[in-house]
Amino acid sequence: MPWHNGNYPPSYKNQPKYLRDKAVEIANEVLKSTGNEGEAIATGIKHARLYFEEYPEEIPVSESEH
Repeated sequence: MPWHNGNYPPSYKNQPKYLRDKAVEIANEVLKSTGNEGEAIATGIKHARLYFEEYPEEIPVSESEH
């Protein structure tokens, strides 16, 4: 089942909103191509973290660590 509108996997619950939103975006794409929810969830969070490591300027100022 795709995730949207604040509906996201429970394992994303404690993640910052910007990371959770990117992870959901990635997970939905993985889910479309594989149909495997477990793989989509794991891949989504992993690749979202990698994305923000590579593009830290994309982290909203209000959510970045000072």
